[in-house]
Amino acid sequence: MKIQKSFSEPYDNGVLYIVPTPIGNLEDITIRALRILKEADLILAEDTRNTGKLLHHFEIKKPFLSYHEHNKLERREAILAKLADGEKLALVSDAGMPGISDPGYDIVNSVIEEDVPVIVLPGASAALCALVGSGLPTEQFYFYGFLPRKKKDRDDALERLKKQDSTIILYESPYRLSDTLSDLLESLGDRQISIARELTKKFEEFTRGALSDVAKWAEDRTFKGECCIVLEGQAWTEEENWWDPLTLKEHVERIAAIEDISSKEAIKVVAKERKIPKREVYQAYHTD
Repeated sequence: MKIQKSFSEPYDNGVLYIVPTPIGNLEDITIRALRILKEADLILAEDTRNTGKLLHHFEIKKPFLSYHEHNKLERREAILAKLADGEKLALVSDAGMPGISDPGYDIVNSVIEEDVPVIVLPGASAALCALVGSGLPTEQFYFYGFLPRKKKDRDDALERLKKQDSTIILYESPYRLSDTLSDLLESLGDRQISIARELTKKFEEFTRGALSDVAKWAEDRTFKGECCIVLEGQAWTEEENWWDPLTLKEHVERIAAIEDISSKEAIKVVAKERKIPKREVYQAYHTD
């Protein structure tokens, strides 16, 4: 177990700052984020060209080091060495919060393992903007990010999402939006959906409605800008027992796959859902 205590700034030793950047409107950057970018010894950028435009706008001149999915392993040791030397590094992504659907997770994990402070600044997030603007329930939500490209992995992911009763948040490329909406409709059935595009920009757009209607609307359209899909979770009533057609063994296997848990844990869940003794489920699972 690791416990990292908070310290008052400025730091005397190395520190990694996670600095969110605007997802569109540059006015959304925080005063603290600007200060950290000015004070950092080095900025780790997903795309130095995009970050260069941002810093130029705010008249900040700092050295860059590219850090992205394709060079994260070779950059790791250099970054850790700079932190060990007491440098203050700022990690940014192209837009939004580093670590969300980008390789920021890997370096954060590595830095934590070296007992170097990781300070996360609050800031812009496309997922949360899209969620709040969707009009769908916000009490509980499940962020998935980008669906897999490979069919088998994609089908497995959709099967897990099918039983998710919280509001679901997905990211998608504008070039794959129509196909993804069709896949969602086929796998998850019709439900309410909201698609947010060009968030915080001049042509920000929310499209809301039934998934069947939105999927049809998107068929022959061309889109620009990454899309954030917010989808209504699966609604169950007390009378609905989705598992009625399944044998006990099938029920256990389905729960294990959906919730990504062991058969032992799935047996407990099935016993609770069906309100029957756990030993009855155990025997059926191991003898069916």
